[in-house]
This record gives sequence, C-alpha cells and structure tokens, in this order.
Amino acid sequence: MLDFAIFAVTFVIILVGAVLYLYPSSRRASGIPGLYPTDEKDGNLQDIINRGSLHEFLVSLHQEFGSVASFWFGGRPVVSLGSVNQLRQHINPNHTTDSFETMLKSLLGYQSGMGGGSNESVIRKKLYETAINNTLKNNFPLILKVADELVGKWKSFPEAQHIPLCAHLLGLALKTVTQLALGERFKDDAEVISFRKNHDAIWSEIGKGYMDGSLEKSSSRKGHYENALSEMESLLRSVAKERKAQRKQGVFVDALHQSSLTDQQIMEDCMVFTLAGCVITANLCIWALHFLSTSEEVQDKLYQELEEVLGSDPVTLDKIPQLRYCQQVLNETVRTAKLTPVAARLQEVEGKVDEHVIPKETLVIYALGVVLQDAETWSVPYRFDPDRFKEEPARKSFCLLGFSGNQTCPELRFAYTAATVLLSTLVRRLKLHQLTGQVAEVRSELVSTPKEETWITVSSRS
Repeated sequence: MLDFAIFAVTFVIILVGAVLYLYPSSRRASGIPGLYPTDEKDGNLQDIINRGSLHEFLVSLHQEFGSVASFWFGGRPVVSLGSVNQLRQHINPNHTTDSFETMLKSLLGYQSGMGGGSNESVIRKKLYETAINNTLKNNFPLILKVADELVGKWKSFPEAQHIPLCAHLLGLALKTVTQLALGERFKDDAEVISFRKNHDAIWSEIGKGYMDGSLEKSSSRKGHYENALSEMESLLRSVAKERKAQRKQGVFVDALHQSSLTDQQIMEDCMVFTLAGCVITANLCIWALHFLSTSEEVQDKLYQELEEVLGSDPVTLDKIPQLRYCQQVLNETVRTAKLTPVAARLQEVEGKVDEHVIPKETLVIYALGVVLQDAETWSVPYRFDPDRFKEEPARKSFCLLGFSGNQTCPELRFAYTAATVLLSTLVRRLKLHQLTGQVAEVRSELVSTPKEETWITVSSRS
C-alpha cells in the first residue's frame, strides 16, 4: 500500500486521516456519481498522483461526473462539490475549526486543539483570530514601513532591470510576519534569513515531499526536514519565553500569553501563523502584482481610487474599507490564481445536495479551484477582470466560497491587509510592466504559486 504520507499534500487528505481515526465506522455516501476505486486498498490515490495535484484531479472528476461527484480514499468514499449552486445547498454546521489550521497542525504532528469539544475549538479559534486582529492594529505602521522600504528599493532600480516577484515578495512577507508575530528581534536581517532557511525547508517538504513519497525514501531529506522543524520549534519557544519574562506587549505571541493556552499551544499557534501567514501573504502579493503588470487600465483605475481616497497620505486601517476597487483587484487575484484551490469539511449531520444524501461523518470537499473558474458563475472566467466584483452576485458567490465575510481564514484577512498596504504604496509611485513573452503558470498546491520565478519591470509615475 502506498505510504499514507503521500496523500498528505493537501488538507483534504489530512481531514480524511482525521475521519479514519475518529470515525472508523463512517457510512458510505451512496448513490453519488463518481469513480470506482482503481486499487482495493488505496482507492483513487494513484489517480490523484498521476494528475499532479488534487486540484487537477478534481477538475477532471467534475468534468466527467458533474458538479456533485465522489471518489475513494482507501475503502471510503469522499464527496466533492464543484459549483456554487451545490455549495449553497450544502448545510454543514462544522465551522468551529479552520481547515488550513487543521491541515498544518496535522502535517506538523500537533494534536492540541483537535481532540477537545466544540466549545474549546470555538474559544481557541476566536482567540487566534483576535490575536491576529489586535496585532494588525498595534503594528500597522510597521507594515507601512516594510512596504515603503521595498517600493523605495524598486524605485531606485534602472527601468530595464528585471525584478523577481517571488523572491522579493516572500522576503517582504517574512519581514512583516516575523516582526508582527514574534517582535523586534526580527528587525535583524540575519534573524529573518535564519528563519527563512527553516521556513523554506519545512514548507517545501509539506508541498513536495509528501506528494511523491520521496521524503520517506530519503533519509537525508527527512533528516533535514526534521532538523528544520526542530530548530523552528526551539526558536518559537525561546522567543515566547523571552517575551513572557519581559512582559512585553503588542505582537501576536504576546496576545497568546494573555490566555490560558499552554506553552505548547502557544508554540503551535505561532508556527501556524508564521508558516501560513508568510506563504499566503507572499503569494497574494505576487499574483496581484503579476496581474496588474498585464493591465495598464486596471493600474490606472486603482491609481485614481488611491488618489481620491488617500491623496498624498499613507493608507490607514480606517481607510482600507473605502478602497473598494483595490478590494476588487485582490478578490479577482484570489479568483484568477485559485489562491487556495481546495477546502474540506467533515459532515457533522446528515445533509442533502440536489437528490444526493450526504451521510453524517462523510468528508466533503469544496473544489474551490473548479468553482472559481466555472463559466456558469463567472463570465469569461480565465480573464483578469476586477470589475466583475462590482456586481452583487459575484460578491455573494465569493463570500459563499469562504474568501470574504466571517468564514475567511485569519491568515487570508491578514494577507489582504498587507497586500492593500503594498498596492497603495506601490501604485501611486510606480507603473508595473510585464516582460514580453512571459507566461506565469500556476502550481496548485496548498497555496497556488507560480511554477517558476515571475519577473516584472517598473517605471516611475512622476
């Protein structure tokens, strides 16, 4: 049997594992069209691997079987929903945990917060979200400073110089998230570089090594991953202990100290926020600037809004809700890039979609990458068009998918704020230009990233 770790590349697999562990007698979701298992023990695991990603597998599945389809993990069926209409019908009250947080904690081997009752989960989720929100309020000037430093650097470049978006914007995300999560220690570039080394080693294996099973087959790679994880955990514990002893206030870890969380739980929440916060923020910014570089018209409309709302002043938290077109640009970035292409929920009560009954304890996948480019929901779905979000139906569909409103994951809300600051600083000073002939292809993993480094050039607006 293929190693279970192969399937851990996406959080759907992690939640499947939770189902197998917590609900060994889960019932079959009978009568739903879909694939027969290609292997008695592994179900359709090899089909997923052959497609290259879970997203690509789901695209093929829904093309063949329609918007409600099933496949097999081992001897158990999984139901996937691939249209807005079906997602709208799906009634499932399991919103006490965040899917992305659950995925990361499972991959990292963390158990706290997963076995408690629903009340404990709600409290833990609320604490985590409040800590992030308060951190943004307390440290907003720092986000402005980091963005201004990057834009100033770009402005100093010759106009013909090629700028690597992935490298620069992951750096921006790391500098922002580490300081907001862990404090002023990470003003030191050497500390950020050391943090990035371990961050990259951990995230790379989560997105790659588990997919092909190669991590388990390579003792050197597995040792490198485990050492990086151990070093990261030691760092987070050390920072948390140091700030607690000094009774410092203002950043994410300090807010967690005000609660009844254990030292282990605090370390875990810091790990999740720094890992997920960096990757989601970086890739939202990368894709936003890439798409802006392809459209002078969109850049000009965004520039006009920024001038009208902000004038020559820097953006503030209070002003961000007034930047409606900027919000549309970021929404369309998430949609076009399929930023997080899959979500999953455990069916806590029996549900029904169309004529299909979904039994209790079934794993239900939201094929978001499929839905985000469904022609029945989005006109010309592969075109980058922020104006589509002027319409109420588009905004409602986006909210239903969990990309806006109360169900948005806190890391994505954080990323929206950081990206808004970057755009408000950058677009008022520079124009973005796409390199001739460059095509940015999407790698749809846990978070969609460019398959290769993406480059732009810039020129001054003055």
